[in-house]
Amino acid sequence: MAISNVNEPRSAEPRGFALFALGFRPFFLAAGWSAVILVPLWAAVFLGWIDVDSRYGAYSWHAHEMIFGYAIAVIAGFLLTAVRNWTSQDTATGFWLGLLALLWLAGRILPFTPLQPLLIAGVDLLFLPALAIAIGIPLSRVKQPQNLVFPVLLMLLMGANLLIHLAVFAGMDTWRTGIDLAIGLVILVIIVVGGRVVPFFIERGLPGTQAPKWPKLEILVFVTAAVWLVTKLLAPASPWLAIAAGVAACVHGIRIGLWYTPRIWGVPLLWVLYLGFVWLIIGFLLDALAGFGTVAPTLALHAYTAGTIGTLTLGMMARVSLGHTGRDMQSASAINVAFALINIAALFRILVPLVFPEAYSTWIGFASIFWMVTFLLFVGVYTSILIRPRVDGQPG
Repeated sequence: MAISNVNEPRSAEPRGFALFALGFRPFFLAAGWSAVILVPLWAAVFLGWIDVDSRYGAYSWHAHEMIFGYAIAVIAGFLLTAVRNWTSQDTATGFWLGLLALLWLAGRILPFTPLQPLLIAGVDLLFLPALAIAIGIPLSRVKQPQNLVFPVLLMLLMGANLLIHLAVFAGMDTWRTGIDLAIGLVILVIIVVGGRVVPFFIERGLPGTQAPKWPKLEILVFVTAAVWLVTKLLAPASPWLAIAAGVAACVHGIRIGLWYTPRIWGVPLLWVLYLGFVWLIIGFLLDALAGFGTVAPTLALHAYTAGTIGTLTLGMMARVSLGHTGRDMQSASAINVAFALINIAALFRILVPLVFPEAYSTWIGFASIFWMVTFLLFVGVYTSILIRPRVDGQPG
């Protein structure tokens, strides 16, 4: 049973079914449930309790699905919704949205079947080009060249996915490159989206506050992150990576410093996003240390995934779902707990093992529990919100 949103009385909940009324609905719900399932399963595999019978293999399955299952579902839901706002053009709804969601779901299920690798890979690879077309058509109807970065990033993500499939099914030595490229591209999507929506969210959530907007800084933020990614691909665990990551950390630190106001701590829907970008800087700093051989590169990797991606996607799903279902911008108490738990999970996955490495498996277990509870709270609160029509009677 879904947990009621504490901010909405039961009498205000509309009747009906609206899961395919707008892109955020099916994909945020799919992302929430995949997060509930993926991490606890991986923790059980890691601890030796069970085995996952996937064509990818247990380790590869975990890494692939956290990116191309969970993270891509959130990106799909956000872009299909945001592009409609940016362009005033309709994006996929109804049958076509359902078909797109079914294609994503098929990519999650087929690796557990005895079907031919070419078919498994082909179905999974098809989703990102289909999503790029779904947002590219409305983007092409208006003159907004800055938004064309999103179809490009989606196609590059498809390329990263291809490298992973070549490693899994063709035995090529492209696994590490594919994973690093995929994570880096998701980070670039987050950086671009964050620069557009976080200042807007701050100004809307904190009346009277002006969030600085420096277009040249936004360009520098993207460029330094892109240089970090290229360096990570070409010279991993090297002094060159340490320099690129250190510069990126400084530039992104300036960015979130300009966004900062103590008032954000009174608004959970804001501080959760802010902390997500703090985790990004922590990731850059850990990559800088890894470049000098001081820490393991996996700590930086999980700062980007469990920290940045986990925290920011949860915060974005929570806020976007409220705004696009006509609800007040006030998160439920259970979701505020989830915001805290996702950051605690990241602490146990990244920083606690750095200090107490001898109990690494224990910290993985704790992090997985906190992550699972986080997303159980999310799907508990938001399932009814995502499947029911808007409370204000508007379409979407």
